[in-house]
Amino acid sequence: QLRKEVHAQFSTHNLLGTSPRMQNLIRLIDQIQESSVDILITGENGTGKELVAKAIHYNSSRSRHPFVAVNCASLPENLLESELFGIEKRVATDVDFRIGKFEQANGGTLFLDEIGDMGLRAQAKILRVLEERTLERVGGRTSIPIEIRILAATNKDLESAIARGRFREDLYYRLKVVPIHTPSLRERPEDVSLLANFF
Repeated sequence: QLRKEVHAQFSTHNLLGTSPRMQNLIRLIDQIQESSVDILITGENGTGKELVAKAIHYNSSRSRHPFVAVNCASLPENLLESELFGIEKRVATDVDFRIGKFEQANGGTLFLDEIGDMGLRAQAKILRVLEERTLERVGGRTSIPIEIRILAATNKDLESAIARGRFREDLYYRLKVVPIHTPSLRERPEDVSLLANFF
C-alpha cells in the first residue's frame, strides 16, 4: 500500500501542465524511465527538477530500490568525498565507519542536485565512479561495485562554466546522455491558471 501511495505521489500525472513544453517533458520521462542512462536535468530554481527526478525513479523498475538525493551546494568541499563515497573506521580520530550516498543508492537512483556548484576535485572523483561503476571509501583500498542510475540537476549554464574552467567537459557529456529542461512559468504561460487553481 505504501509503495502504491509513493508511486501515485510521484507519478507523471502530478507534473501539472497542458502546455506543449510540459507535454513534451512528460512524454520524454515516459520514454526514458526504464532506461539506465544517466540524465542531466537543467532549469531555474523552483521549476521542479527534483520532482522530475522522482517521477523518473518511481515510475521505473528501480522504484523498489532507494532514491537518494544529495544537495552538492550544501556540502563543504572537505566533507563531500566522505559523504558521497563513505569512510572507513579510524581514518582519523573519532571517525566511525560510514557508507556514502553512492552505496546507499545501490540498485536505485542517486540524485545529485546543484552539481554545477561542485568543485573540480570532486567532479573528477565522480567521473571516475561513473566510468568504472566502482568506488573506494575514504581510507579504503577495496573497490566496491555499484549499480545505480545517476540523475544530476543544475540551475547553472554548465557550458559557460566549462569555458571558464569551472566544470569538467568530460563529466558534462557523461551526465548529459539524456538532457531534460524543466521550463519556467514564463516559458509556459498557458499553465499559470491551472497551477493557480491547483494551489
